Amino acid sequence: MYTESVSSRNSVASQILAATQSGKPNIKISLNDDPQGTYGAYVKSYTTLDRLDGEVSVTVPQDTRFDNVEITFEGFAKTYVERLTPAATVNARTEAFQIFLKLNQPIDEPTLPQPRVLEAGRTYKFPFTFVVPEQLLPRACVHSCESNQVHDAHLRLPPSLGDPNLASSGNCLLDDLAPAMSKISYAVKVRITRNRNSDSKQITVGDKSKKVRIIPSTEEQPPLNIYEGDEQYVLRMEKDIKKGIFKGKLGRLTMSASQPKSLLLPPPQAAVCATTTMATVNLRFDPSELSSQPPRLGTLSSKMKVATYFSSKPMKDFPTKSSAISDYSRGLYVDSVPLSSRCIESAQWEKHEPDRSMGKAFYTAKVLVPITLPKNKSFTPTFHSCLVARIYQLDLTLSVQASGVMTDPTLHLKVPLQILAARNLSATPIISASEQEAIAAREAEHYFEPRSIAPPSPEYVEIADVREEQASVGQVQSSTAPSAPPPGYSFFTGASNGVPGRIMSPLGLSP
Repeated sequence: MYTESVSSRNSVASQILAATQSGKPNIKISLNDDPQGTYGAYVKSYTTLDRLDGEVSVTVPQDTRFDNVEITFEGFAKTYVERLTPAATVNARTEAFQIFLKLNQPIDEPTLPQPRVLEAGRTYKFPFTFVVPEQLLPRACVHSCESNQVHDAHLRLPPSLGDPNLASSGNCLLDDLAPAMSKISYAVKVRITRNRNSDSKQITVGDKSKKVRIIPSTEEQPPLNIYEGDEQYVLRMEKDIKKGIFKGKLGRLTMSASQPKSLLLPPPQAAVCATTTMATVNLRFDPSELSSQPPRLGTLSSKMKVATYFSSKPMKDFPTKSSAISDYSRGLYVDSVPLSSRCIESAQWEKHEPDRSMGKAFYTAKVLVPITLPKNKSFTPTFHSCLVARIYQLDLTLSVQASGVMTDPTLHLKVPLQILAARNLSATPIISASEQEAIAAREAEHYFEPRSIAPPSPEYVEIADVREEQASVGQVQSSTAPSAPPPGYSFFTGASNGVPGRIMSPLGLSP
């Protein structure tokens, strides 16, 4: 009896659902280079200047009147931030949504039926073509920013982020290390609308969307300026190395590194290859005594910190850890990815003898640290947008073998790291090389055009005098004494109301 009851309820529910959806159009979005709708079993990825060529097919079960068919390619960001209020039991949540990209596909009028009625059982097809832009329009970021660099960064196309059904290597779904509080998505959307007869309000007859993954190409930015005492990065660290308990100091060990060359992600659909770079760790040991030798080095381990910033309000600056804590509208999610750990006991020390510039002898060593992105994670390029930002940090930890102490001393560096995305070399630029040369030549010609430096014509001077007189009418003069004239002007007899007149240079040029 229980099984029959459940089955009968399911049949009734399915009939009601079919009845409510019977009048809705069946809309299908397909890409020409992705006929099955996915790249293998996963959503296909695109990069800058890639073309999205496809077709929208519409079939209706019954005659349906409509007024417009809209096909768009949109990019949007969605975030939410949860903060505990003073009442610990109440959780305050703020959300934000931004459409930063919207490209419209023009539809030829002859392809639309006349009158505007979709006939039952007939399939209507509408082709579309979109090109992934190199950057966003200025209207995508209209809020105030602390610097032009922040505004420029917000106008760069952000990558897809936070959708577990999109992040993949083409063979399997991967974790892109993003929290649920931030999501950046791209989709081809179709919307069929009709104007209501009573009030001409636009209502949706049917809609459909198809997600695509966008990993835009990025250019390497200059290395960050890291000052001593920076809250986020540490490029240099010093530590005293002891001989043992109650045995005095062996010397002082200094560990330093600079920002390494950026990691370059291959373009989508390219052959999968390792993404690697190299970091250089510089060591210096200053012995406390001439007979002291450098300490024995232990292991050097590296890991990557992945920081995702999100905000419910547009970010005016580049986010930092302290700003995420102090600003209630921001949030920070940090994940860690181990990279490598190896013994560097065999590192070669080089002794530098003292001279006039150096009072004592010291030792130096250099260690190269290979950095390879693991293939079990999906990484996006470094980016900053209005609501979401992603930055990377390389953590280097060095352990030193010291005898007679309970724990080996360690030194820890936090180095900034950039991840870039390569451009698809087969993509055709929106502006060709010949067009770029023509634009450059036109700008050069405009630069060398002769410019007049002679005094203005008399009619312009008279117009300016009349405007000045009109502007002075009705104003209360604070002093009747004329102020000092600007350079090249002088008061002369006959000037009306003390208005200075221009003295012509003998050569006809402004002094």
